[in-house]
Amino acid sequence: MPMQAGLVGLPNAGKSTLFNALTRGGALVANYPFSTIDPNVGVAELADKRLEAIVSVVKPQQVVPAVVHFVDIAGLVRGANKGEGLGNQFLSHIRAVDALVHVVRCFHDEHVAHVTGAISPRQDIEVVETELMLADLQAVEKRMERVSRDLKTGLQIYKDEMAALEKIAGDLQRNIPARLSLASAAGWLDNISLLTAKPVVYCANVGDDDPAGESPAVREVIDYAKSQGAGWVVINAKLEAELAELPAEEAAEFLAELQMEETGLSRLAAATYRQLGLITFYTVKGPQTRAWSLPEGTPAPRAAGMIHSDMERGFIRAEVIQWDELVNIGSFQKARDLGKVRSEGKDYIIQDGDVVLFRFNV
Repeated sequence: MPMQAGLVGLPNAGKSTLFNALTRGGALVANYPFSTIDPNVGVAELADKRLEAIVSVVKPQQVVPAVVHFVDIAGLVRGANKGEGLGNQFLSHIRAVDALVHVVRCFHDEHVAHVTGAISPRQDIEVVETELMLADLQAVEKRMERVSRDLKTGLQIYKDEMAALEKIAGDLQRNIPARLSLASAAGWLDNISLLTAKPVVYCANVGDDDPAGESPAVREVIDYAKSQGAGWVVINAKLEAELAELPAEEAAEFLAELQMEETGLSRLAAATYRQLGLITFYTVKGPQTRAWSLPEGTPAPRAAGMIHSDMERGFIRAEVIQWDELVNIGSFQKARDLGKVRSEGKDYIIQDGDVVLFRFNV
């Protein structure tokens, strides 16, 4: 199952507008809380200059880029951990994704209500994250109740787990998310699915009056993201949605007029990709050239299994060359003839930018 990133934030922060821009999915956009109840799911292509370069020399009939799956989740409100504003339903949607894109409102618009009445990015972030941490604290305490019964066995494994849970619970009570407790509690979080253990990208959603994203509100978001060791991007979701509706040539001209080298969506997709811990490898066999996403540290047989399960079961070897060397040489066959293609076995770890031909028995 592909990894998914969930768009979260307060109501009217711009999540659905951003989702529409990312996927052209036509998600409902309305000026009232809870207009999004069921999560919308869409797929956004990852801009990839390396893939473009490979395609320019391979000239395949079909090109398939890597993608990021985004889920548009309804806005959270204070009290969501207790079920306020359909909170339980929304929290379950968040629990199902692999990473979070936290959309934070940094724009002023008298026609779009703000749930707290004023633009305050740090306060908005804290409202959402407090609800996530309170929900996590409930999950940790529930697990602690179970482990406390297992402590009667006297086994060290339960003592170690309880110590880790107490550390996580204490951190949550001090407003420290679970992802920052991982160093001291690694391994134990597999037993519970914690919302604040997920990687996060903070998305400062700006208005037309702040095209460079230099307002104090944006600085609040960036400073907070840095303090959390998280990713961040500045984006004008409304502008990006308008760009997404234009033909490619017109969109490129518009970007040039705005003196933008790439869209905010490209930066957001790339930042999300990094937070998910993904890398990209490429296949060029046959009429299709394709970019594949997989977690960093994946061995070659498992990567082959992403293409087809038979390839993992019958894996023999992987023929590998880095993308830039392939582009310089001009073709996979010529690179093989020149001895530039390496033969790697089952222990080989796929590297970002590898172009791979898998050999396998049926």
